[in-house]
Amino acid sequence: MDGHEGHAALVLTGGGARAAYQVGVLNAIRELRGKRTGNPFPILCGTSAGAINAAALAVHAGDFGRAVRHIDRIWRGLHVHDVYRVDPAALLGSGVRWGSALFSGWMVRQTPRALLDNAPLQDLLGRVLDLAAIEPAIKRGDLHAVSVTASGYSTGESLAFFQGAIDILPWRRAQRLGVRSELRIEHLMASSALPFVFPAVRIHREFFGDGSMRQLAPVSPAIHLGADRILVIGAGRTADEGRVRVERYPSPAQIAGHALSSIFLDTLEVDLESLARINDTVGRLDSTQRKAAGIPFRPIETLVIQPSQRLDTIAGRHAASLPALLRTVLRGLGTLRREGSTLLSYLLFEPSYTRALIELGYHDAMARAPELRRFLRLD
Repeated sequence: MDGHEGHAALVLTGGGARAAYQVGVLNAIRELRGKRTGNPFPILCGTSAGAINAAALAVHAGDFGRAVRHIDRIWRGLHVHDVYRVDPAALLGSGVRWGSALFSGWMVRQTPRALLDNAPLQDLLGRVLDLAAIEPAIKRGDLHAVSVTASGYSTGESLAFFQGAIDILPWRRAQRLGVRSELRIEHLMASSALPFVFPAVRIHREFFGDGSMRQLAPVSPAIHLGADRILVIGAGRTADEGRVRVERYPSPAQIAGHALSSIFLDTLEVDLESLARINDTVGRLDSTQRKAAGIPFRPIETLVIQPSQRLDTIAGRHAASLPALLRTVLRGLGTLRREGSTLLSYLLFEPSYTRALIELGYHDAMARAPELRRFLRLD
């Protein structure tokens, strides 16, 4: 694809409620584009909650401004009960099932599915996303491809379910596959099924969970789908604080938050470092030299926007917005302590928190407006 602009891709990572940050960045892009029509990202790739945002953009691929306004409206009004059940029957029932499995499971062989029931999220997605609109958008040329990544619990493989132009071929790499599929709500539910927190989803012959698990190369689907430029909107954290002496044993929430951060954040940084090294090497050769040497790679322009503030710190400031019973349950796990707020940052689907992340994303993106304008070819 040397010699012309090619396709720009948008990669949206996972992170539960943290994905509200992506909406703020999208708002800034919408503002920078002004009254320009069309879709600036013909390739959309999402994982976990980022898969839901990517699908929402794909549904309205012909009108980027409308798509962003639609996503913004949903996230600003989101409550935990829109994503998972927080009524007494659901929370107490979950506690009973897990307790029974721990203390008498050897006798009754009872296996709990998850800590939380996210059936409300499935209902919400069914109401607000018309996934049948994706294929017409592809045929009109408003969209080249969209992919949703999920992780297979049986095979351990990372599957990118994609829907796109007919010339895109499936791919297979070590523990990574690209599979052509007509995207449905179950793909989004599988991709966003946080391990232990939300139940796995069966697609065809296998159960799938959150796409960030075992996703060794988060940027890879965009490249396989034909991207020459990639904008990555993460939901990560800034640098960790220095090592400090601690006396108290880590709470379950602190351990769970550490595990989720390893799943959602670490692989992206490694993949971007690898891509930077390849770009540096390939960039030393022109297209003729690469062809003569049999080098199949091409330079990939990348731009990464990540939160400038720690999202767990922001979550801690908004913990009081949770429903009282859920707050009590999470307090027992240590989630409301400062060191346990990382887990909280993934589960806090409440307007005060999501709006704070939207504002942060907007300001972070506008602070890098010159880079975004260059990437979007607005000049």
